Amino acid sequence: MEVPANAAGLTPQEKKTVQSVNANVLRAGKSYAADEYEASAEYIRAAIKQIGEAVDGGSPRLYDELVPAMQRIEKARTLLDLEGITLPAFKRPTRPAEKPEMNSKDTKPAPGKPAPVPADGISFTKSVAPILSNRCGRCHASDSKGGFNLATYAALMKGPPEGVVIFAGDTVGSRLIETIETGDMPRGGGKVTTAELKILKDWIKAGAKFDGTDPAAPIAAGTAPAEAPRPRLKAMKATGKETVSFAGDVAPLLVESCKGCHINAMRASGGLSMDTFAQLLRGGDSGDIIIPGKGEESLLVKKLRGTMGLRMPAGGRPAFSEESIKLISTWIDEGATLDGASDNQPLQVMSQLAWAAAATPQELSDRRAEIAGENIKLVVPSDADVTEEITEHFLVVGDGAPDTIKLVADLAEQQMKAVKSVVSADAGQAFFKGRATIFVMSKRYDYSEFAKMVEGRGIPTGWSSHWKYDGIDGYVSLVATDRDDEDAIEARLTSPLVSLAVATRGGDVPRWLAEGTGKVIAKRHGNTEKSPRGRTKKPAVNQELVEALRAMGSAKQFLDGRLTPEHSDLIATDLMSAMLDRAQRKGFDGLLRNLSRGLPFEKAFIQSFEATPQQFVEAWKRWRTGS
Repeated sequence: MEVPANAAGLTPQEKKTVQSVNANVLRAGKSYAADEYEASAEYIRAAIKQIGEAVDGGSPRLYDELVPAMQRIEKARTLLDLEGITLPAFKRPTRPAEKPEMNSKDTKPAPGKPAPVPADGISFTKSVAPILSNRCGRCHASDSKGGFNLATYAALMKGPPEGVVIFAGDTVGSRLIETIETGDMPRGGGKVTTAELKILKDWIKAGAKFDGTDPAAPIAAGTAPAEAPRPRLKAMKATGKETVSFAGDVAPLLVESCKGCHINAMRASGGLSMDTFAQLLRGGDSGDIIIPGKGEESLLVKKLRGTMGLRMPAGGRPAFSEESIKLISTWIDEGATLDGASDNQPLQVMSQLAWAAAATPQELSDRRAEIAGENIKLVVPSDADVTEEITEHFLVVGDGAPDTIKLVADLAEQQMKAVKSVVSADAGQAFFKGRATIFVMSKRYDYSEFAKMVEGRGIPTGWSSHWKYDGIDGYVSLVATDRDDEDAIEARLTSPLVSLAVATRGGDVPRWLAEGTGKVIAKRHGNTEKSPRGRTKKPAVNQELVEALRAMGSAKQFLDGRLTPEHSDLIATDLMSAMLDRAQRKGFDGLLRNLSRGLPFEKAFIQSFEATPQQFVEAWKRWRTGS
């Protein structure tokens, strides 16, 4: 017995299916926003399975209601892929055929249901739709760039707000053809082939007719299979024979001119994100932008020269000089190799580290002082007094009373004994590779605003101090007033100062190592109790740590930063407590020495502990949980 459809054209069961799929997609989005990528992937997998089961034997109306969810799934797969999460291939299922509504006494289609229109030899569904879907789909089917959407035949013929782009019988007046022939579309360097362009023209000349069953059906439904995913370029390490450095020469150019559109962008233009080297090699909607060994043939160089499509950078920004373009082209000619710490390191950090590596401690100190002057103005009123205090290791700056600033400076120097318990240096300033900055806020509100204005993040309620290192700038920010006693201020300084010293040992020191070390040393400061007979004493496992270990799942989740900050910090502190114990201390000291020598973190870790970080963390977890 058939269940009657509701007012929206769906049966109650179909409506429930749509709600369930949308709920899973929504949960996936919330999990992704919380950096819980594995959980997000599970919700997407569930939604994909639901869609497959629902569409198989379902109605066209149900399919249409699920299209928005399918579009979000496609975007979610791309975002999760960037985070290293692999999901099964998702190809939109074929839209079920529309069943003609029949009169009770004959077999003719009911009035108001037009029969398919022949297209004079050129099929829209079989010939035109695949071209539009494959060449234009990412920008104008899954999205509506420029206000233009061609996800369906009806939307295509309607055109963008400026007016229609297809005039039946007139290829000259059809803007769709014009933009393809001039190279303006598809954006990003993609190209409609000559044969494909002829099909589009012939279809328009023949009347731009539709031969499907539903003009509102997605153009991807029933089209030819999409092209196989192109193989990804692999990052090749620099040999040392290159004349151009990516980290020192190329990355700074890209960071300076591509911010906002392709670097640190809310939404990367043309699907091209260049936040990391890996993303740069991945390319964008139009494919690879780099062909190793062929600089002038690479899309990146062509776009910078303006010889293919819109010249980059766009938005009125200055064009790259010929010298800069030649530098990038030469880097590609020499193999497009990487001399940074890793292909997942942010280009902004990579370029800063390259500069810092070549700078003297005094140059770093001067640059940090300059940055500090700019940052303090963001939270301190222009008419307020700012006090500075310079010591051997620190520049202390804030709006508090001069006596408070002086006290913080003195206490920070005293805490260097805690820093020296884990980090060694030949010269005083080498502990932070130059003077570190300490920002002192007299009000917690200003401390919180500082994080928002300078770091673009909120501060947890319980925090009263924290640290940051971005490759050049290294600082501690804290709340301190004339009402705080020395012990309170000292407690706020120890952990972040130790963490900052560890973070500045190398270019890719993970946050968990620096943060965990700082918290352990702060707890141990003034307490030198050792385990009996030098053996590692397993501390009690509290409930919060139990929950963090359960959430961790695998070591890779922790190492890749896929846990919540609270869980990550709990695990990092307990892990570093074991690593800093007598049994493992030799390996830890060797790790810091290797990092100071310039070795990448992974290599430095393996040499020090004879295991990869993942193997070490997995072994620690088994020891910690007794499993």
